[in-house]
This record gives sequence, C-alpha cells and structure tokens, in this order.
Amino acid sequence: MGSLLRNVSGIRWQELRDATGAEAVGIPPLLSRIAYGDEDTARLAIDDLGDAICSLGFVVGEATAPTVPFLLELVGAPHVACKAELLDLLESICRTDQWHSAAGATLNREYGASSLQQQTGWEAAARTAVYAGRPVIEGVASSVRPEDAMPARRLLRALDDTPPFPKP
Repeated sequence: MGSLLRNVSGIRWQELRDATGAEAVGIPPLLSRIAYGDEDTARLAIDDLGDAICSLGFVVGEATAPTVPFLLELVGAPHVACKAELLDLLESICRTDQWHSAAGATLNREYGASSLQQQTGWEAAARTAVYAGRPVIEGVASSVRPEDAMPARRLLRALDDTPPFPKP
C-alpha cells in the first residue's frame, strides 16, 4: 500500500462485512486509489467507498469503524486529492443513526432492540472513530485552502451536534 496506508494490511478485511453486507476485501484497494490516484480516480474511489462503508449516506456496516482511521490519515496527508469529499463522507458517518433509530422503534415490539445490538455497535464504533480524529479535522479546518477548511468546519459542527452514543 505504501507508507501512507501501511497499517491497512493489519485489518482482517475478509472477516468483515461492509454496509451492503458484502465482504470488505474491496476496501483496501479503494483506499489505495484515493491515496495514490489522480483526482478523478480518487473521486470515483471515494464514491465506491462511500457505498461500501456508509451505504445510502446513512447506513454503516461492520467495516466502517476500521476504515475511519484510514480516511482520517488520508485527510491529514498533504498530497491527497478530494479532501472535501473525504470530509463529507466522515460527516455522513458521524451523523448516522439509522440502526439506533430502528432499535428505538422496536423497543415495544416482540423482538426488542436486542436484535439490532450488533448494528448499533457498528454505528457507535464508527462515530467514536470519527471523534478520535478530531485533532486531524481541526488541523484541516485551519487550512488556508477554503475548499478543505469549509467541509472540515462542517464536520466539526457535526461532531458538536452529534454526541457519542450512550454505552449499552
């Protein structure tokens, strides 16, 4: 993968499922295309990655939280293209509460919220991973490049507006 994504091989992607339910083995090549591709290649890879880790812009999967540190690494790297799109994807992940909402709606039903415990855990872990990247996001928010700074500031507002999920 190169020095930028050197820890990506430490994740057992074949054991994880993405937000669509597919094996997450396609995530490392997408991250690599974002890191080392030209702007058009990176933009297409971000679109594909968004489908895999934040499907429809509001459904996360098991592989989302392990992917977030790599997104933050890419956002903090000086030469990576399409930082605004990466920040927008991180904001979508941060704001996601689809599984928690579904669990809340089933509290009074026969199956109960426990049937969604695994999915709510994915959501909480993904949001926590975005929160952990706040120093990187703050650094980009202070950039002299408005095309990077503005989406970073939006993400910081999202972090302030969406507190971590309570522990079960």
